[in-house]
Amino acid sequence: MNEGCNAITNGVVQLRYLECVFGNVVNIALAFAGIILFIMLISGGFKYITAGGDPKGIEGAKKTLTYAIGGIVLIALSFLILQFIKQFTGANVTDFKIFQ
Repeated sequence: MNEGCNAITNGVVQLRYLECVFGNVVNIALAFAGIILFIMLISGGFKYITAGGDPKGIEGAKKTLTYAIGGIVLIALSFLILQFIKQFTGANVTDFKIFQ
């Protein structure tokens, strides 16, 4: 087992375990965002195809697709901003550490 992710050492819960919990939560949230993006793209495409020329249906499908693409762009920009901060300052802001 990874020493950094061992919650209990000598019968005492370690505070550094929060690093692993936080990392796992972020990874799960990003995976969940990817799944939601995929579902929204499929849903928007299905709405667009089945709209049958109905202007309201087409507009709703376009909004769904726009929000899905906007969400993934927002996630990508957030990651890029963190990488720029890391590049310019040298601080690894993408690695959560309680104890350095």
